[in-house]
Amino acid sequence: MTSLADFGFQADWPAPPHVRTLMTDRRGGVSSPPWNSMNLGDHVGDEQAHVQGNRALLQSAVGAPLVFLKQVHGQQVANLDAHSSSGTEADACIATGPQAACTIMVADCLPVLMCHTQGQWVAAAHAGWRGLAGQAGQGVLESLRNTSPLDQTRSEDILVWLGPCIGPQAFEVGDEVRAAFCQQKAAPEGLFKPVRPGKWLADLAGLARWRLCQLGIEQIYGNDGHPDWCTVNNSVRFFSHRRDSPTLGQSGRMAACIWLTS
Repeated sequence: MTSLADFGFQADWPAPPHVRTLMTDRRGGVSSPPWNSMNLGDHVGDEQAHVQGNRALLQSAVGAPLVFLKQVHGQQVANLDAHSSSGTEADACIATGPQAACTIMVADCLPVLMCHTQGQWVAAAHAGWRGLAGQAGQGVLESLRNTSPLDQTRSEDILVWLGPCIGPQAFEVGDEVRAAFCQQKAAPEGLFKPVRPGKWLADLAGLARWRLCQLGIEQIYGNDGHPDWCTVNNSVRFFSHRRDSPTLGQSGRMAACIWLTS
């Protein structure tokens, strides 16, 4: 019998008991190196039989049907129900019942889990810098906030958990990334540290916190920028596209899942 603890860890936040979460790490799967062992990505060169085996193991532990999105670093939001299937093109999703588990795959980007304080709904988002920045200050988090039923929920009734991602000591970006965030009002310039001309170290989780606070959402838990949350610097625990791809050609994918139990 598999359990959630076999594959990762759960969010530490004050969500009601019928809101369940799991952040997978590298443990518990069947994939061979360099995808060892719990790779959930079916587009990274791993044997499909291994990927499907890993997904089946995860499905057995979660229970609620997993819905894997086709993530494109965009802002589209999918409302999930009993008829939803994997492959829907979106970078965020919402569920209002136990018929589907919101599932976000990552390997450096930031997974964002949300729920109503009374567990009326759950949601998840894939927040790389492109999706987080969006256009003219409207990114994936804003799109999620503006989608029903979140658009009818008071900000103080929203809980957020930020998962592991590339940390502020490892996420080197160019001027175009800083400009995407810092041309706005109340620009978060302190979340970019200069490295050399044209290059900056960016705090991805910090940028997500900043954007959430701009939306009035302040109950935010999880990733605080500490090195323990950094996917790049924790190779035993986490997959990292930026770390692994230059030498191995690819990297596996982890999943952040959130679902409701009946």
